[in-house]
Amino acid sequence: MTELMNLDAYGALIEPTTLKIERLLPGPVERVWAYLTQGELRRKWLAAGEMEMKVGAPFELVWRNDELTDPAGQRPADKSAEHRMQSRITELDPPRRLAFAWQGSGDVSFELTPMGDEVLLTVIHRRLPDRSMLVGVGSGWHAHLDLLVARAKGEAFPPFWDVLSRLRREYDRRLPA
Repeated sequence: MTELMNLDAYGALIEPTTLKIERLLPGPVERVWAYLTQGELRRKWLAAGEMEMKVGAPFELVWRNDELTDPAGQRPADKSAEHRMQSRITELDPPRRLAFAWQGSGDVSFELTPMGDEVLLTVIHRRLPDRSMLVGVGSGWHAHLDLLVARAKGEAFPPFWDVLSRLRREYDRRLPA
């Protein structure tokens, strides 16, 4: 448990094209699972979109980051108000593991591990094609997962775009060239 108390908020490269990031959330595990799989809950911290809970099922995620916080903060010039991504469920073990393939940006897995009254969420994003994508995905997961923690705890969150922009600079500094 001591190790978990010292979780690094930043994602870590565990292989050259694989990022791992963890967060400790209030449980129970079924509650965290709902934030991952139910479109109405997921849109509050990541992206909207309904999922058919079946391996091989396609689904679309729709990011509207301007709607995540009020105020939203300053959206970077290279970001649009909406982003859509086609996805497909590749692994499913409710309420412990969910994995899916993202069109053009690798594979993502979510592992939920109960830890007393809390749940350790481990996100691993594999097959990131280049450093630019690693920086973007690392800062994106970091910001979205911090927002998930805030939502799960009923806490306020600063303007999303401002948090993401700060984290992007930090990941650019931290990740190897």
